[in-house]
Amino acid sequence: MVYRRDILGALCTMGALGLLKPSNAETASKKPPQPTSVPWPAWGVFQKQFVSEGGRVIDVGSPRSQTFSEGQSYALFFSLVANDRPSFEKILRWTEDNLCKGDLTAHLPAWLWGRRDDDTWGVLDDNSASDSDLWIAYALGEAGRLWNDRRYRLLSNLLIARILREETANLPGLGLCLLPAPKGFEIQSGRWRLNPSYMPMHLMNWLAQTQQNPQWKEIAETSLKIITRSAPKGFVPDWILYDTDKGFMPDLKGAEKGQGSYNAIRTYLWAGVLNPASPTRQVLLKALAPMGLYVKNNGYPPESIDVITGQAAQPGSSGFSAAMLPFLQALKDPSSVQQQLDRIEARPPLPDQYYAHVLSLFGRGWIDGLYRFDKNGQMKTQWQLK
Repeated sequence: MVYRRDILGALCTMGALGLLKPSNAETASKKPPQPTSVPWPAWGVFQKQFVSEGGRVIDVGSPRSQTFSEGQSYALFFSLVANDRPSFEKILRWTEDNLCKGDLTAHLPAWLWGRRDDDTWGVLDDNSASDSDLWIAYALGEAGRLWNDRRYRLLSNLLIARILREETANLPGLGLCLLPAPKGFEIQSGRWRLNPSYMPMHLMNWLAQTQQNPQWKEIAETSLKIITRSAPKGFVPDWILYDTDKGFMPDLKGAEKGQGSYNAIRTYLWAGVLNPASPTRQVLLKALAPMGLYVKNNGYPPESIDVITGQAAQPGSSGFSAAMLPFLQALKDPSSVQQQLDRIEARPPLPDQYYAHVLSLFGRGWIDGLYRFDKNGQMKTQWQLK
């Protein structure tokens, strides 16, 4: 199986053009749609560059013009932050029509869609990605609450129930855990491959508080264990192995060779946006503080780092800097926050760098006060408080 971030790490670009179901003749040269007028200018720019008129986020730099379920889920969240309901609805509609076989109540979203070898368009890999599914469920649930839409709430609850049935497993010695996908992550008997960045604790807290099924409380507890125990030196890996007999082990045979990189950078972001009253916040800040110190001492987050030795590669993009902003602020390090803001301004993401722009929307949006989470993970938006 090809892993989603492996492709994104290699390509590191996503762009936007194309229609709901493009014909074979469609190309990336099609005139981009005009974004909906919204009170968040950066979201308007993102729409113009990366969101098609039909509601999909396209990796224009790839030969197959790929769309990832991750991109769809983040775009739903950003639409809600911006109070942009028309965009939310069209992104949701494209996701359901194209990634869920037309029915989000019956199918988890396929994680990869694009141009096939025969020049037709459709799903390239029907496995789902649990983090994207959680973000879609969260965006739907919070949209239902903030916009008072019962349909969104029902879709959220149904998707959450399916995630619980299809994307979790009871790992001996650890407990009920979120798997990265329904298929392919129990790599041998008694050994699983897990991804700490797939477990944002504000989403886990939200699920534990809003869902009646007590299993979500257990999943929240095991998620915190996975994040902290996979980073004994304070650096989070992209992927980690859990063995029934040996516990957590570096994934040295995976493409990342035990490194923390494009996946892991989100883990610091998720820790930083936690509400100060969240019981998991201080645990994570303490466990991951060495990355904050690395950024302080070097002036940038690394693109990749060996989670055992702390040996780092070249500097990460300005998107990585944006992802670190909430974390550095949570560590009460204003000088490092300003240093990263200056770095972003001096070296902004290129127009076709999808992932860097995603991280920037998350990090800068939080620093600018456009969204917050309460201690139970519920969303608070700037437009809601006006």
